[in-house]
Amino acid sequence: MIKQFNAEQTDRIIEMAWEDRTPFEAIEFQFGTSEAEVIEIMRSELKLSSFKLWRKRVNSGVSQKHLKKRNPEIYRFKCSRQRTISHNKISKR
Repeated sequence: MIKQFNAEQTDRIIEMAWEDRTPFEAIEFQFGTSEAEVIEIMRSELKLSSFKLWRKRVNSGVSQKHLKKRNPEIYRFKCSRQRTISHNKISKR
């Protein structure tokens, strides 16, 4: 069962899912959605061709969507424009 999100939250989940360096665990921490729920959101919100392209990239091994696949020395990618305690809100310039 897919949880109900507003349009802004859904867009952010999709954006985080597209980013290779954002693990599913970060999405789950911020929105409380499992990997399976993220896949269902992507399936329902994207065009079929876009969804297939995303799934292929996530499953290919190139993606670092799981913390287990990452290099142990690199724990987290952080954008220079991101606040230190922000839950992924970009600071105003």
